[in-house]
Amino acid sequence: MAQLMAGKKGIIFGVSNKRGIAYGIAKKLFDEGAEIAFTYAGEVMKDRVTPIAEEMNSKLVMSCDVVNENEIAAVFEEYKKVYGQLDFVVHAVAFANKDDLNGDFSNVNLEGWNLALGVSAYSLVAISRISKPLMTNGGSIVTLSYLGGERSIPHYNIMGVAKAALECSVKYLAAEFGPLGIRVNAISAGPVKTLAAKGINGFDQLLKINAMRAPLQRNITIDEVGGAGLYLLSDLGSGVTGEIHHVDGGYHSIAGCYADKLILANAEK
Repeated sequence: MAQLMAGKKGIIFGVSNKRGIAYGIAKKLFDEGAEIAFTYAGEVMKDRVTPIAEEMNSKLVMSCDVVNENEIAAVFEEYKKVYGQLDFVVHAVAFANKDDLNGDFSNVNLEGWNLALGVSAYSLVAISRISKPLMTNGGSIVTLSYLGGERSIPHYNIMGVAKAALECSVKYLAAEFGPLGIRVNAISAGPVKTLAAKGINGFDQLLKINAMRAPLQRNITIDEVGGAGLYLLSDLGSGVTGEIHHVDGGYHSIAGCYADKLILANAEK
């Protein structure tokens, strides 16, 4: 049976370790035959990302500050030299000052606002714009979101606003890129115990609540998010664009009253 990504080449922005969602997507793509280039955020991350890239036989691993469009352009210029064609891009980059995730949302200042939206949302627009000319045979772009972009989530604050901007950007990019055969989608993953998640206060409690309330009555895995990424980046998702695809055990679909029933039922067991 032919591999789903055989002959497909692309780049992933945001892999940082083997416990992250971006790694789960990369592993699925690699196992299905994809050739993958990687970037890392500054020299401090080089030693973490390089072994992962080597494990997946990558021919290109470069540093890239995603708020610096010259660096993004340099990455794609080098990518074109090494790989030629570009079939997919994964945007798995987000950042906010920790202080802006806690306390009153209204306390965020302009600097913190611009930082969170610049790294977490605008970078998708910049990466997509610069990658567009290389996707001469169509392609697929996938980014990572979270329910905090749709609803208020404790200790998410400015990152929720950034994810909302990210998801709206996905829809506008999908409309623009569609005639070129380029699809743009987001995966809204449920909480996963990653290193990045440790920066969110009360995250362990969030995991417990999600497992109790979600229709599947459990939390999701990195492997499951990776499978969703494979679907959207491969030809299996050829008719899907502008989508915010939830991989959260169904948590996003339930109303508060139903959630309370699940919690009560679980408590009575």
